[in-house]
Amino acid sequence: MATGKRQFRDMEDDVKQKISQSLKNRGKSSEHAQKISDSMKRYWKTVPPKPKPSDEESSGVI
Repeated sequence: MATGKRQFRDMEDDVKQKISQSLKNRGKSSEHAQKISDSMKRYWKTVPPKPKPSDEESSGVI
């Protein structure tokens, strides 16, 4: 019974490769690119900056 619908979750590797190739070099709409940008800006605001070593720690003085 070939309905064209997926029967199982797993796909053959050659099918995955064909899908991957068809999606390569596809552009994103300006709206989609802006949403990605906004999302990444929100994400990076939650990541704290790397602490800089202070002079006391780097000189070995306790």
